[in-house]
Amino acid sequence: MYTEIARSYLRLDKFPSIWCPGCGHGIILSSILRTIHKLELDRNKVVMVSGIGCSGRTPGYVDFNTLHTTHGRALSFATGIKLANPELTVIVVMGDGDAAAIGGNHFIHACRRNIDLTAIIYNNNIYGMTGGQVSPTTPQGAYATTAPYGQLENPFDIVQLALGAGATYVARGTSYHVPMLDNLIKKGIQHIGLSVIDVLTTCPINFGRRNKLSSDGAKNLKYIESISVPKSKFEKMNDEERKSKYPIGIFREDDSKPELTTIYMEKIEEIRRRE
Repeated sequence: MYTEIARSYLRLDKFPSIWCPGCGHGIILSSILRTIHKLELDRNKVVMVSGIGCSGRTPGYVDFNTLHTTHGRALSFATGIKLANPELTVIVVMGDGDAAAIGGNHFIHACRRNIDLTAIIYNNNIYGMTGGQVSPTTPQGAYATTAPYGQLENPFDIVQLALGAGATYVARGTSYHVPMLDNLIKKGIQHIGLSVIDVLTTCPINFGRRNKLSSDGAKNLKYIESISVPKSKFEKMNDEERKSKYPIGIFREDDSKPELTTIYMEKIEEIRRRE
């Protein structure tokens, strides 16, 4: 049933996709489509925006209003769309490099502004499309084309970055824990304010193969399962047990902070009344 639901929202003439066998991006896309269907959103009032990268191809496959924009600038385009028409549901899909490297400033300022967008980050731990270079989330010690002896730098934690920058809904899921991911995306879309959903979805080719995790998609999903821990369990673990583990779940769900487009429209009405 869910396969048929997903197909009804797809531009089937754009298939087969460019994604490699075993890539988790299709799983995330299916989760987004199921959620939109469950929420009974009008597809004519849904906008999906992306930047560049493997995740950037997502809007090309869906039958919504879509923008495939420049690298790191998806949130800028999405902000303009939302301010121009606050009635639209705007979903922004980005990779970890797209969101946290060249798009890092746009990411933190979208969180700061608390504009009503749903940012879903396909976290590969690497630049998957352009050859396997180190990204801001590549774990220390992991191998990449630009780190043949292992990554030396401290990686970004997307969740902690979003929390620190002021996002009012922050969650982490994975492409393995699909029912949870559906729920996290649903809550994110329903939330009024900036929603950030970090999705662990290891690239089987440029990360998995290079780090001897196998390029087999099923084995990579089991790897994702092995490094993911429910947030409630993670909080009870000691520092040693937490190494190489990622807590998953909801980290913030705050409705108290004003949302930008609401403030913006109220200010416009105030100015009109004065005139």
